[in-house]
Amino acid sequence: MGTEATRQQAVHYGCLVLGKDEEVTHYVEKPRTYVSTLINCGVYVCSMELFARMGNVFHSKQMDYNTLNNGNGKDLGHIQLEQEILTPLAGTGLMYALPVSNWWSQIKTAGSAIYANRHYLALYKNTHPERLANAGLKAAEDSNGSLVCNIIPDVHIHPTASVHPTATLGPNVSVGPGVVIAAGVRIRESIILENAVIKDHTLVLHSIVGRSSQIGMWARVEGTPSDPDPNKPFAKMENPPLFNNDGRLNPSITILGYSVSVPSEMVLLNSIVLPHKELSRSFKNEIIL
Repeated sequence: MGTEATRQQAVHYGCLVLGKDEEVTHYVEKPRTYVSTLINCGVYVCSMELFARMGNVFHSKQMDYNTLNNGNGKDLGHIQLEQEILTPLAGTGLMYALPVSNWWSQIKTAGSAIYANRHYLALYKNTHPERLANAGLKAAEDSNGSLVCNIIPDVHIHPTASVHPTATLGPNVSVGPGVVIAAGVRIRESIILENAVIKDHTLVLHSIVGRSSQIGMWARVEGTPSDPDPNKPFAKMENPPLFNNDGRLNPSITILGYSVSVPSEMVLLNSIVLPHKELSRSFKNEIIL
């Protein structure tokens, strides 16, 4: 499967050149110079013959290891699918591509998960609207006329989650099973995982709150989005390294690992918190080990 990318970003992916009937006539993985704006999505449908080709590659590497490298070769247990399988297949009439115009993104960073969540919610809106709590205000399960919370579409709330009527969720929020969201909470562009607890009047923006984590009252948990350039057609998400050239953490979304505790009235900005940590103060642009 292939999709379009910008000319500048295409060199960071496998590039496809198609001929008649969408046959792949040329394939280059991460070329140094421009080849094509059609890139490899990493989705394949193949015959069993491909596994025979993989076996031949493994056998060839074993022979090279024994005869040439004198025991100092690369790990024999791995092959490079793109370079060692797809590139030789290009131009043989055995490999074809299916160009698609739908949304596609790599999920290489945590920021990509927030971006993907937004698009999955939009997909649900078109195909399974019953899964979303998008009706402005959603009736509670007890059917007594009370309201779950204020909704700014698109939002998914698991049926077992408990959300106070004065909380405001959205846009682009997913709330997992067993989550407790207290009065006055504001959540936007975030994923709240199973059994997390967010207490009164806390703000959560561009963040992932891990399973069984707790955030106290009047706290602020915020990250920095890393969305594609909306002004460039076919632009993809950039995947910057975790640290910049100065050794500082690149601003990205905030992530709370499993069973993290954030005390009341604390600020957590552009930070990553590993599991089972109990924070005692505010943090900015840090990894808390």
